[in-house]
Amino acid sequence: MRLEVLHVPDCPNLAPMLQRLADVTDLPVTTRLIETDTDAARYGMAGSPTLLIDGTDPFAADGECGCGLSCRLYRDETGRIVPAPSVDQLLAAITAAGATAAATPGDVLSAWRTRAVPMDPVEKAVHQMILRGFAARGVPPNDADLDQAVASSGRAPADVLSALHEVDAIRLDADGQVAVAYPFSASPTRHRVHIAPPNPAGVGVDVYAMCAIDALGIAPMLGRNTRVESVDITTGRPISVASTGGRTTWQPAGAVVFIGADAGGGPSADCCCDYLNFFTDHAAAQVWTSSHPGVPGQILNPAEAGDLATHLFWPLLAS
Repeated sequence: MRLEVLHVPDCPNLAPMLQRLADVTDLPVTTRLIETDTDAARYGMAGSPTLLIDGTDPFAADGECGCGLSCRLYRDETGRIVPAPSVDQLLAAITAAGATAAATPGDVLSAWRTRAVPMDPVEKAVHQMILRGFAARGVPPNDADLDQAVASSGRAPADVLSALHEVDAIRLDADGQVAVAYPFSASPTRHRVHIAPPNPAGVGVDVYAMCAIDALGIAPMLGRNTRVESVDITTGRPISVASTGGRTTWQPAGAVVFIGADAGGGPSADCCCDYLNFFTDHAAAQVWTSSHPGVPGQILNPAEAGDLATHLFWPLLAS
C-alpha cells in the first residue's frame, strides 16, 4: 500500500496529518510538495494536506477532486472542523483500502495507471507523440521531433519529458532518453508484439511491451491487429495472442495472466511490470504465486485480462 500526503509550502496542517498516520500505521508515508494549481490537478490535491492511498483520496467528496492550493479542513466523527482526519478515521480508511487492494488488484492497477495520464495539454501531446512513434517505428521520437512538438509552448523538451517521468507516464534513462512509454519498452523484454500495418500497402512493426497487460493493450490503444509472442516464465513454453478485428485467439487456449505488484511501491516499471506475466494455464500460474508469497495479486482468464488491458490503454490515444 502506498501512502502519500500532498501539501503546499509551510502547511500548518501537515504535521498533525503525519503524526496521526504514524499513530495508526507502520507503513512508510511519503510527502509531495505542490506549488501550482496545475500540479494540484495532476496529482489530485483537494487542498492541503491531502492523503492518497494507492493514488486515491479516501476523503474526497463523492469521488470528486476540488483541486487547488487552498488549506484543507476536515470534519471528525462529531462534525467538528479539524486540521486532519482523526486517528480512527485514518485507520478506517487504511483498513478499507487494504481490503479493496487484496480483493481487486485490477482496480488498484487501474487507479494507478489512470493517475499517470498527463493532464497538461503540452505534456499530453508529447506523450501521445511518443506512443505513436513507438507504434510507427518501434522507437521513441528523436530530439528534432520533440523540439518541434514543444516549440510553440515555450517549454524545453527536457522539462516536458521530466514532467511525464514524474507522473510515471514514461520512464527516462540516466541520459534523459525515453526508456519506457507504457505499454512500450525501448529495450527487449519477454513480451514481443507485432503491430500489423494500418493498410495492406503499409509495413508492420515489431515492438516490446513492458508486461503482459501492456502487450494486450497495444491492439485496443491503436485500433490495429497485433500478435503477442511471450513465454511462461515457469516453463519457458511459448504463448501467443493474436488480436484480429477486435477478437483475440490465445495459444494455448488455457493460458492466463497473473497481475500483482511489489508491496514496496514505486514506478510501475520497477514494482509491478515484472509481475504481470502470461502462464500456459492456471496451474502454472499458481505454482509461481505459491513460490512468491510476497507478491499479492490475482490470476485473470483471457477475457478478464483483455478487458483490463483495454480499460487501461484504449483512452491514451482516443479522440
